[in-house]
Amino acid sequence: MPAPVIPRGDFGVATPANLPAETRCSGANAAQTGAARGGPAAGARGGGGIIGRMTDSEPGGLFSALFGRGGVAAGDAAWLQAMLDAEAALARALERAGVAPVGAGAAVTEAARADRFDAGQIGAQAALTGNPVPALVRALTGQVPDFARPAVHQGATSQDILDTAAMLLARRAAGVIEADLAAAAAAAARLAAEHSGTVMAGRTLLQQAVPVSFGLVAAGWLTAIDEARARLAAVRRDRLAAQLGGAAGTLASLGPAGPEVARSFAAELGLPPPVVPWHTDRLRVIELAAALAGVCAALGKLARDITLLAQSEVGEVTEGDPPDDSARQDQPGGSSAMPHKRNPVAAVVILGCTRRAPGLLAGLAAAAEQEHQRAAGAWHAEWEPLADLLRLTGSAASWSASLLAGLHVDAGRMAANLDAARGLPMAEHLTAVLAPALGRLAAHDLVARASRRAVESDRALADVLLQTPEFAGPIRLAGLTPIQVVDALEPSAYLGAAVAFVAAALAAYHQSAAHHQSGGQAG
Repeated sequence: MPAPVIPRGDFGVATPANLPAETRCSGANAAQTGAARGGPAAGARGGGGIIGRMTDSEPGGLFSALFGRGGVAAGDAAWLQAMLDAEAALARALERAGVAPVGAGAAVTEAARADRFDAGQIGAQAALTGNPVPALVRALTGQVPDFARPAVHQGATSQDILDTAAMLLARRAAGVIEADLAAAAAAAARLAAEHSGTVMAGRTLLQQAVPVSFGLVAAGWLTAIDEARARLAAVRRDRLAAQLGGAAGTLASLGPAGPEVARSFAAELGLPPPVVPWHTDRLRVIELAAALAGVCAALGKLARDITLLAQSEVGEVTEGDPPDDSARQDQPGGSSAMPHKRNPVAAVVILGCTRRAPGLLAGLAAAAEQEHQRAAGAWHAEWEPLADLLRLTGSAASWSASLLAGLHVDAGRMAANLDAARGLPMAEHLTAVLAPALGRLAAHDLVARASRRAVESDRALADVLLQTPEFAGPIRLAGLTPIQVVDALEPSAYLGAAVAFVAAALAAYHQSAAHHQSGGQAG
């Protein structure tokens, strides 16, 4: 029999007051979010972590400022408090159903504070039982008065507590992520509105294509962020459920009171009650992971765009404020070897977060095939990937909000890069102008030959078209004057529906924001 865990009471962490209401902690939740803001991890002393390992992305770790940025708490302190919250809610539900003595729920709730327990010792004893819940139950039982001890963990199995804790962790994390996504969307909307008509080179297959506007680029980011945010909010609202099924999903140990206790348990936590226990039905875990991976996909796309646009040879955007003249070594974007460098740090770190999401999603999907009533290993395989996915998505969202808020757009450089192409991005437009007179295929072939000649001779496309008899003749026959040819090669005249698309994206964003503010997505 494992030795009892020695409770400790010296790891209190303050709760940030500026998080969304549903992510703030009070009383039993006091330690949950403090660690994410850089405070000590409650109960994190004593060696190994409560779920498996302490990572350098834990608060204060070597990589925490990169991959653990923002308000998402998914480390040991957060897991410990979420499990305690589940145990406390169960005790209150048992009391409401008349299964536990009056006052037992309050007594367990009072004791269920992460700052009273040693996560390291609980994690070490998890090696004896395969999960940290049995050790936690022993420690919690030792913290409550004798009369309330029968209410601790009564009717539950370890998976009930850990699955419910995962849902609480996800709900709290999703609220933080959604807030950061809202900030990122607001910044993207501002960029889209300000640069609706800012002309730049469109790029397909990494080559210049036809002109677009930077406003349209930002509108694409905006739409993706907003849709990913809405999907995550829907999962948070509709798919995170309590788990209480007992040993094999029957709640037999609670007798006739089982269904009532399960309903009360869910109500105490503010989680939807499932139709039946979902011990080996992991669809809701996959849906949560997919929503988080979708957020990462949206944020990774904008970060990749920014790294490309910020290349020295392109120089169309830069992160944050330009360096000052002090040549401080801690200047944002600095290099340890090259003093002149100003790397797009935020975009790079976002990609460092988001590139890991597909593998984590795949791991969770692979773990969803679970046997009989309780899984041997597949359930255990979910804990760390889910926590990592929550943490990395939260970090990417926090970085993205800052990145977009401080992004500098160089409209002059965008125009210069287009001009450097010497009319080639407008070849499609010129083809369309010539097509009615020459036929579409003949016009296409003529402009294609002229474009190749322009590249080979390092001349502007307009010069080749107007000064080479091979091309000038057909153009005259088509009825185009030199001025009309030059006008046809003007990038600002060939933005198509870009302005309309930006307006549509902004309208959809404002409608979504109003819906969110009115409580339409509140969970």
